[in-house]
Formats: sequence, structure tokens, C-alpha cells
Amino acid sequence: MSTDISKAGTWTLGDRTVHRMGYGAMQLAGPGVFGPPKDPATALAVLREAIESGVDHIDTSDFYGPHVTNRLIREALSPYPGNLTIVTKVGAVRGDDASWNPAQKPAELQAGVHDNLRNLGVDVIDVVNLRLMGDIHAPKEGSIEAQFTALAELREKGLIRHLGLSNATLAQVQEAQRIAPVVCVQNQYNLVQRGDDAFVDALDGMGIAYVPFFPLGGFSPLQSDRLAAVAKHLDETPMQVALAWLLHRSPNILLIPGTSSPQHLRQNLAAASIVLPKDVLDELEAIGTKG
Repeated sequence: MSTDISKAGTWTLGDRTVHRMGYGAMQLAGPGVFGPPKDPATALAVLREAIESGVDHIDTSDFYGPHVTNRLIREALSPYPGNLTIVTKVGAVRGDDASWNPAQKPAELQAGVHDNLRNLGVDVIDVVNLRLMGDIHAPKEGSIEAQFTALAELREKGLIRHLGLSNATLAQVQEAQRIAPVVCVQNQYNLVQRGDDAFVDALDGMGIAYVPFFPLGGFSPLQSDRLAAVAKHLDETPMQVALAWLLHRSPNILLIPGTSSPQHLRQNLAAASIVLPKDVLDELEAIGTKG
């Protein structure tokens, strides 16, 4: 199984160039992204293998755990390789009952950045995304001036290199751009959840990365069956084909599939080498538009 992630190419996050196949750390925390992992040694091994396999873009947040994934990243990888770009997000906190609660006030956002700095063990964070709290997986319009300005102030102080948005709309990106440059957007998008099609293309034209989450989220049983049939024909897994389709969709798409399993990590990274012939791409497109 090939894990040459360079075959998928690179993209830039501000002054950082990263492989388009990255790694998301969310699943390293315990069940429900809360508490420590069942097997901390394996979690550390997954992080180290990701780096050894060429991954240079890790997505995390201090509200994963909370604090768990950042501390694992620090233990596994610090001192960090010079080419590693760590992207985190702020805008929520966890309750004692594992609930996800908004933390959108400027002071709360800035406190979240300091939590990330401390738990990652860094003096500056490569990219901080403002995670907006609309519907759980769907953006809502509304001004983000106060929130984004609070993060831009920390960027001016040198604590953040670059800024991004998560669960955002095009209008919110445009508003944020008037405050400070936006280098990436994280939204739900996959083969069948195609509401951001025009948004992906607009960001591509602006030189902004689009980072989809939940690459298999929202699939109907029929759509899953059709994807599985295509995957079987290619002798790949459905997840690998779904990831490969995203890489083919647009050059500004960066992937951050997460896992706590070394074997699953290898499968995810191998998706960067999958070639999808035109007839297969047409069949996959039909799943998204007709399934």
C-alpha cells in the first residue's frame, strides 16, 4: 500500500506550504472527543507515524479532550519539525458533562489561544481558526467582526501567524478579509454533502484553502452502497475513494482525516496515490447529485 502523500501535491497556508493530505487529531481523545485515549501509547505512535510518512499539516484544538490532543501532540512531536504546520481552532469550550459550549466573546477566544499555546508548548501558533457556532454542521450568516478582530489582535502581537474560519459563509470570509487575511476555511463537505460547491471554487479563486470535515458524513444507505460498489471495483476502501474524490475535486482542498489506528492512518494516507479515471469520477459525481 503506497503512502506517498506527495502525489496529491501541495497548497499554501499563508507562508506555509503543506502537503494536501494532512492529519486530524480529534479522534485521539476519548469517546465523544472527551477524556484521555484508551491507549495513549498507540495515540503517540499514530502521531509519530504520520510525521514519518510525510504529513506536515496537523489539525487540532484545545477543546478536544479538552486539552488531550494538544498534550499528546506535544509529547509525541516536540521539539517540532521545522516543516510542521499545526492548525488549531477556538470558539468553544467543553462542559464537565462533555457538552460543547460556545466561547465566542473576545476574551474567551483570546483565552482559548493561550490555552493552545500552553498545551502545545509553542510561542506562536501557525494557524488559528475561528470556529463559528451556527448549526452543528451548517454555517449561519451574521457579523463576525468582534470575534475575528480579537484574534487579529493576537496575530498583530505575534502569537498567531495566520487566521482561518470554520463553519463559515462566503460573506463571513469577505468580512474577515477586511480585518486580516484568511488562509483557510473548514466546513462540512464531501461527495454527497455538496452545498459548498460554489464556495470551494470561490475560495480557490481567492487562493484560500478549503478543509472539509466529515468526509463520509450525511451519506444515505443507498449512497453508501453505491460508493462501496465503486470502491470494490477499484480494490480500495470507501473512505479511501471518498478522500481521493475530494483531492480530485479542487486543488485548494486540504484533507485532515483522523484516526487513532495506525492501520487506518496508512489507509487514509494511501488515498493520496489513488488515480480516479474519468468514468469512475462520473460515477462518483452521480452519487452526489442523484443518490
